Amino acid sequence: MLAAVTSLLSVSVLVSPAANAAVYSSCQLSGCAAAADADSTWSSYGYPTSRGWYDWPDGECSYAGGQFSNYEGQLPSGDTYYEYDVNPRACGAHRDAVRIVVDFTTGAVYYSPDHYANFYRL
Repeated sequence: MLAAVTSLLSVSVLVSPAANAAVYSSCQLSGCAAAADADSTWSSYGYPTSRGWYDWPDGECSYAGGQFSNYEGQLPSGDTYYEYDVNPRACGAHRDAVRIVVDFTTGAVYYSPDHYANFYRL
């Protein structure tokens, strides 16, 4: 019984390395066209740096998420990044995991279909 109680009270700590996203030099996924369209619209808005909902041309909204910190260092270090939703929706609706990240230092744009697990350069 003591072993069972000890087992129940033990704490396991899992230590894993920082997430290492794959970064691809081009985008051939089915979602790349939608990401490029979103990039075009965000670009026409001047890539806003304030977080919030923005009216989209089709009557829906899309969210600018503010500065992307690149904590895991997946993208080139030392640059300034901002993140934007790809898929428009009703203003205030739940956001999905699909983003573009814009490098304000170089102008490069990355598509992430899986909330920063992978990046595809547009």
